[in-house]
Amino acid sequence: MTVSSRGPRGASRIPLAFVVNDQPVKLTVAPQLLLLDLLRDRLGFKGAKRSCDMQVCGACTVLVNGKPVSSCTYLAFEARDTHVLTIEGLAAQGLHPLMQAFMENAALQCGYCTPGMILAAKSLLDENPRPSVEEISEYMKGNICRCTGYKKIVEAIQDAAQRTAG
Repeated sequence: MTVSSRGPRGASRIPLAFVVNDQPVKLTVAPQLLLLDLLRDRLGFKGAKRSCDMQVCGACTVLVNGKPVSSCTYLAFEARDTHVLTIEGLAAQGLHPLMQAFMENAALQCGYCTPGMILAAKSLLDENPRPSVEEISEYMKGNICRCTGYKKIVEAIQDAAQRTAG
Protein backbone atom coordinates (compact mmCIF):
# COMPACT_ATOMS: atom_id res chain seq x y z
CA MET A 1 0.00 0.00 0.00
CA THR A 2 1.33 3.39 -0.92
CA VAL A 3 0.83 6.21 1.54
CA SER A 4 0.71 9.74 0.23
CA SER A 5 1.38 12.99 2.01
CA ARG A 6 0.30 13.64 5.53
CA GLY A 7 -3.14 15.13 6.04
CA PRO A 8 -4.49 17.20 8.93
CA ARG A 9 -2.80 16.51 12.27
CA GLY A 10 -0.21 14.27 10.57
CA ALA A 11 -2.65 11.53 9.63
CA SER A 12 -1.58 9.31 6.74
CA ARG A 13 -3.54 9.64 3.53
CA ILE A 14 -3.94 6.89 0.93
CA PRO A 15 -4.33 7.59 -2.78
CA LEU A 16 -7.49 6.06 -4.19
CA ALA A 17 -8.50 5.65 -7.81
CA PHE A 18 -11.69 3.84 -8.74
CA VAL A 19 -14.83 4.23 -10.84
CA VAL A 20 -18.15 5.31 -9.32
CA ASN A 21 -21.24 5.11 -11.52
CA ASP A 22 -19.06 4.96 -14.64
CA GLN A 23 -17.08 8.08 -13.62
CA PRO A 24 -13.39 7.79 -12.69
CA VAL A 25 -12.51 9.19 -9.28
CA LYS A 26 -9.04 10.00 -7.91
CA LEU A 27 -8.53 11.34 -4.42
CA THR A 28 -6.73 10.67 -1.16
CA VAL A 29 -8.46 9.24 1.86
CA ALA A 30 -7.77 8.57 5.49
CA PRO A 31 -7.08 4.86 6.12
CA GLN A 32 -10.12 4.54 8.38
CA LEU A 33 -12.59 6.26 6.02
CA LEU A 34 -15.58 4.05 5.23
CA LEU A 35 -16.87 3.70 1.69
CA LEU A 36 -20.31 4.86 2.89
CA ASP A 37 -18.87 8.11 4.22
CA LEU A 38 -16.83 8.70 1.07
CA LEU A 39 -19.87 8.15 -1.15
CA ARG A 40 -22.25 10.26 0.91
CA ASP A 41 -20.07 13.03 2.33
CA ARG A 42 -17.36 13.58 -0.28
CA LEU A 43 -18.98 12.42 -3.51
CA GLY A 44 -22.61 13.37 -2.79
CA PHE A 45 -24.24 9.97 -3.41
CA LYS A 46 -26.88 9.88 -0.66
CA GLY A 47 -28.78 6.74 -1.75
CA ALA A 48 -26.82 4.38 0.51
CA LYS A 49 -27.99 4.91 4.08
CA ARG A 50 -26.33 4.50 7.47
CA SER A 51 -28.37 2.36 9.81
CA CYS A 52 -26.84 -0.52 11.75
CA ASP A 53 -23.09 0.05 11.14
CA MET A 54 -22.50 -3.71 11.43
CA GLN A 55 -23.48 -5.46 8.15
CA VAL A 56 -26.91 -6.50 9.33
CA CYS A 57 -29.56 -4.35 7.67
CA GLY A 58 -28.40 -3.74 4.08
CA ALA A 59 -29.45 -0.08 3.96
CA CYS A 60 -25.89 0.85 2.97
CA THR A 61 -25.60 -1.73 0.16
CA VAL A 62 -23.71 -0.70 -2.97
CA LEU A 63 -22.24 -2.91 -5.67
CA VAL A 64 -18.48 -3.29 -5.92
CA ASN A 65 -17.55 -5.05 -9.14
CA GLY A 66 -21.16 -6.20 -9.34
CA LYS A 67 -21.30 -7.74 -5.86
CA PRO A 68 -23.26 -6.29 -2.94
CA VAL A 69 -21.18 -4.93 -0.08
CA SER A 70 -22.08 -3.24 3.17
CA SER A 71 -20.48 0.15 2.63
CA CYS A 72 -20.81 0.93 6.36
CA THR A 73 -18.02 -1.54 7.16
CA TYR A 74 -16.09 -1.48 3.86
CA LEU A 75 -13.03 0.73 4.02
CA ALA A 76 -12.89 3.25 1.20
CA PHE A 77 -9.33 2.33 0.22
CA GLU A 78 -10.50 -1.25 -0.41
CA ALA A 79 -12.44 0.11 -3.39
CA ARG A 80 -9.21 0.97 -5.24
CA ASP A 81 -9.24 -0.23 -8.84
CA THR A 82 -12.90 -1.31 -8.64
CA HIS A 83 -16.19 -0.24 -10.16
CA VAL A 84 -18.74 0.94 -7.59
CA LEU A 85 -22.41 1.26 -8.45
CA THR A 86 -24.80 3.25 -6.29
CA ILE A 87 -28.54 3.62 -6.73
CA GLU A 88 -27.89 6.98 -8.40
CA GLY A 89 -25.76 5.26 -11.03
CA LEU A 90 -28.42 2.64 -11.63
CA ALA A 91 -30.92 5.42 -12.28
CA ALA A 92 -28.60 7.50 -14.47
CA GLN A 93 -30.35 6.46 -17.69
CA GLY A 94 -33.87 6.58 -16.26
CA LEU A 95 -35.78 4.08 -14.17
CA HIS A 96 -34.17 0.67 -14.15
CA PRO A 97 -36.64 -2.26 -14.52
CA LEU A 98 -36.08 -3.12 -10.85
CA MET A 99 -37.05 0.40 -9.81
CA GLN A 100 -40.14 0.27 -11.99
CA ALA A 101 -41.07 -3.15 -10.60
CA PHE A 102 -40.64 -1.97 -7.00
CA MET A 103 -42.99 0.96 -7.66
CA GLU A 104 -45.60 -1.02 -9.58
CA ASN A 105 -45.63 -3.87 -7.05
CA ALA A 106 -45.85 -1.56 -4.00
CA ALA A 107 -42.57 -3.01 -2.70
CA LEU A 108 -41.66 0.12 -0.77
CA GLN A 109 -43.13 2.42 1.79
CA CYS A 110 -40.70 4.66 3.64
CA GLY A 111 -37.95 3.94 1.09
CA TYR A 112 -35.06 3.81 3.56
CA CYS A 113 -34.08 0.25 2.62
CA THR A 114 -35.09 0.49 -1.02
CA PRO A 115 -31.77 1.50 -2.61
CA GLY A 116 -29.97 -1.37 -0.87
CA MET A 117 -32.76 -3.79 -1.74
CA ILE A 118 -32.70 -2.81 -5.41
CA LEU A 119 -28.91 -3.06 -5.69
CA ALA A 120 -28.85 -6.47 -3.98
CA ALA A 121 -31.65 -7.60 -6.30
CA LYS A 122 -29.68 -6.33 -9.31
CA SER A 123 -26.71 -8.44 -8.26
CA LEU A 124 -28.98 -11.45 -7.89
CA LEU A 125 -30.55 -11.00 -11.32
CA ASP A 126 -27.13 -10.46 -12.90
CA GLU A 127 -26.05 -13.83 -11.45
CA ASN A 128 -29.35 -15.63 -11.91
CA PRO A 129 -31.82 -14.03 -14.36
CA ARG A 130 -34.67 -16.38 -13.38
CA PRO A 131 -34.44 -17.00 -9.62
CA SER A 132 -37.03 -18.99 -7.73
CA VAL A 133 -38.89 -17.49 -4.77
CA GLU A 134 -36.60 -19.48 -2.47
CA GLU A 135 -33.48 -18.19 -4.22
CA ILE A 136 -34.72 -14.61 -3.99
CA SER A 137 -35.53 -14.99 -0.29
CA GLU A 138 -32.13 -16.52 0.44
CA TYR A 139 -30.18 -13.91 -1.53
CA MET A 140 -32.04 -11.01 0.04
CA LYS A 141 -31.53 -12.13 3.66
CA GLY A 142 -28.91 -9.41 4.17
CA ASN A 143 -31.45 -6.65 3.54
CA ILE A 144 -34.02 -5.76 6.16
CA CYS A 145 -37.26 -3.86 5.55
CA ARG A 146 -39.30 -2.69 8.50
CA CYS A 147 -42.30 -1.46 6.50
CA THR A 148 -43.62 -3.61 3.68
CA GLY A 149 -42.98 -7.17 4.59
CA TYR A 150 -41.10 -9.24 2.09
CA LYS A 151 -43.87 -10.64 -0.09
CA LYS A 152 -44.13 -7.47 -2.20
CA ILE A 153 -40.34 -7.21 -2.50
CA VAL A 154 -40.09 -10.80 -3.74
CA GLU A 155 -42.92 -10.14 -6.19
CA ALA A 156 -41.16 -7.04 -7.49
CA ILE A 157 -37.93 -8.98 -8.04
CA GLN A 158 -39.85 -11.71 -9.86
CA ASP A 159 -41.53 -9.05 -12.00
CA ALA A 160 -38.18 -7.42 -12.82
CA ALA A 161 -36.74 -10.83 -13.69
CA GLN A 162 -39.53 -11.34 -16.20
CA ARG A 163 -39.02 -7.84 -17.64
CA THR A 164 -35.26 -8.23 -18.06
CA ALA A 165 -34.95 -11.89 -19.02
CA GLY A 166 -37.59 -11.56 -21.70
